[in-house]
Amino acid sequence: MGKYFGTDGFRGEANKNLNYEHAIKIGRFLGWYYGARLDKKAKIVIGKDTRRSSYMFEYALCTGLMASGADAYIMHVTTTPSVSYIARVDDFDCGIMISASHNPFYDNGIKLLNSNGEKMDEETILLIEDYIDGKIEVPLAEREAIGRTVDYVAGRNRYVGYLISMSKYSFKDVKVGLDCANGASWAIAKAVFDALGAKTYVINADPDGYNINTDCGSTHIEHLQKFVVENRLDIGFAYDGDADRCLCVDEKGNVVTGDHTLYIYGKYMKERGKLINNKVVTTVMSNFGLYKALDAIGIEYEKTKVGDKYVYENMVKTGNRIGGEQSGHIIFSKYATTGDGILTSLKLMEVMLAKEKPMSELAAPVVFYPQVLKNVRVKSKPDAQNDPDVQKAVSDVADALGDSGRILVRESGTEPVIRVMVEAGTKEICEKYVDQVIDVIKAKGHIAE
Repeated sequence: MGKYFGTDGFRGEANKNLNYEHAIKIGRFLGWYYGARLDKKAKIVIGKDTRRSSYMFEYALCTGLMASGADAYIMHVTTTPSVSYIARVDDFDCGIMISASHNPFYDNGIKLLNSNGEKMDEETILLIEDYIDGKIEVPLAEREAIGRTVDYVAGRNRYVGYLISMSKYSFKDVKVGLDCANGASWAIAKAVFDALGAKTYVINADPDGYNINTDCGSTHIEHLQKFVVENRLDIGFAYDGDADRCLCVDEKGNVVTGDHTLYIYGKYMKERGKLINNKVVTTVMSNFGLYKALDAIGIEYEKTKVGDKYVYENMVKTGNRIGGEQSGHIIFSKYATTGDGILTSLKLMEVMLAKEKPMSELAAPVVFYPQVLKNVRVKSKPDAQNDPDVQKAVSDVADALGDSGRILVRESGTEPVIRVMVEAGTKEICEKYVDQVIDVIKAKGHIAE
């Protein structure tokens, strides 16, 4: 991670630690880097979510791009995966998505995607940061070289068509609930499900610039749970602000997480001979119950660091075809280069219709283990992690749990915090072993005052 950009873009509170000047500079650099530097005119596509500040950042980015000679193609309010898709298929030099994902409305972010629709490489990100800090100079375009904006809502429509083409089945008479989080999916998801014949029931699809993710969407799944049960729906899907993640609710109102999705679709791929390497890609935060369920059906798995960026890197390196996070970021590498919430919901619908089984039955083999996670603020993360006595405490817990649970101790990527997590048969066991490790961290003097 760089000075400004993390694993999911440059994110912060609008006009505090992320302001319009940052956006202008990012546009200025990208317009030059992909254009004048190569003696051509850059072509860059931009999308945004429904936050009020997204308009400000959109115009600021466009200003910077045009000033450096690039043409900015504006998709308006759309999803992150749609920008990824259009950047890839419509021959753009790169894509920009303005969103802070599941964060509250006053935060925003600038996500950069390369011409393949993948997250921007670290080398280019570091150059952008150098330009923001004044270490690099970028010339202004002049005369006929100055860029322009192009209305590109057609790109969003093309993406909608692509999603519709993904379904192998008609959704006729299936009652589907959608929670659009008052975010980027509000103008897309219902159109897709309606076109496929579903009886579509929608909540939280009335964005006003301030209500994105507010008590709705995938971070507040309880509202969709209630909605599905009260309306006797067959299934429900909840997205986050930029719709790159999806959580599901079965017909009984139970939550179907990203871990469940990996199991359900991974098993479906295996049954059809499509699961290359016989593996799914998870992160270290996937629940122990997922691994037990995968073991039972003979599917192997890989574990990456937390972040869909690392999941995708593993998939590119190994050729594995499905991976994701418990939070609902699921990547189907045959169809997309990033997590796509609406695509994920279509794939779950596909399995449900192909198997002619309710979602509750498909998800039942994944039984989540109780989990306790505690954060410990420390003086030095490396010192605490590498302390021999702390490592022994962790090893002792792992030995005690055996194959009935697991312990994970990892550093926060953004705070001076060590996270201690235990999954086991009961919450009491989890609490006992988490506290056992934390007591050693305290006893060795690592706790920050």
